[in-house]
Amino acid sequence: MADNVLELRDLTLHYGSSQILHGVNVTAARGEVTCVMGTNGVGKTSLLKAISGTHPLSGGSYHLEGRDVGKVTAHGLAQQGVAYVPQGREIFPFLSVRENLETGFACLPRAKRHVPAEIFDLFPILRNFLHRRGGDLSGGQQQQLAIARALVTRPKLLLLDEPTEGIQPNIIKQIGEVIAQLRARGDMAIVLVEQYFDFARDLGDQFLVLERGAEKLRGRAADIPRDTLLAAVSV
Repeated sequence: MADNVLELRDLTLHYGSSQILHGVNVTAARGEVTCVMGTNGVGKTSLLKAISGTHPLSGGSYHLEGRDVGKVTAHGLAQQGVAYVPQGREIFPFLSVRENLETGFACLPRAKRHVPAEIFDLFPILRNFLHRRGGDLSGGQQQQLAIARALVTRPKLLLLDEPTEGIQPNIIKQIGEVIAQLRARGDMAIVLVEQYFDFARDLGDQFLVLERGAEKLRGRAADIPRDTLLAAVSV
């Protein structure tokens, strides 16, 4: 039986009077990558906002490690081990790399407010840039910083929104290797929103394809042929 960190049932979400998500179900197991796919505007980012607490749910149930999270805030979810790397990275351009990493301390008890050494094993380039401003890094380096900042919080659930967007191929490869290493550790569940098909297909253990805010296809990687998945995510 899967060790599910995340279980969402019949999730709905609105922006004002517009309904964006329609009864979506998602599970994410420890030691696995759950890939959420689909074309632009189908609700993928909205789903991550709901999971991270940055936009309220309209309905449905949300369980984290078997506990109903209720009406908890984004900060409260971060304290419970949910880390969110948003689309566009949203690092602080005028803070140094070290200071950006240390913003992850906000949801940690004082005893854990240090940057784990493994961060620099996963992203060696950051060690050399600790005193450089975040805004002076390349797009790929900023993406590595954004993921590293999330990992500083020691997450149980890591949410990644389009980590390959606008990134050079060599860093896409490095980010894929990092995600694979994090999965192999077996201590966190990863939800990956991604449009780069081969990147997602190579990493995914299970897939959810959305269309107009509703489930179009869901299943284990072993049960979904490549061509079936490709057809589902194509216009």
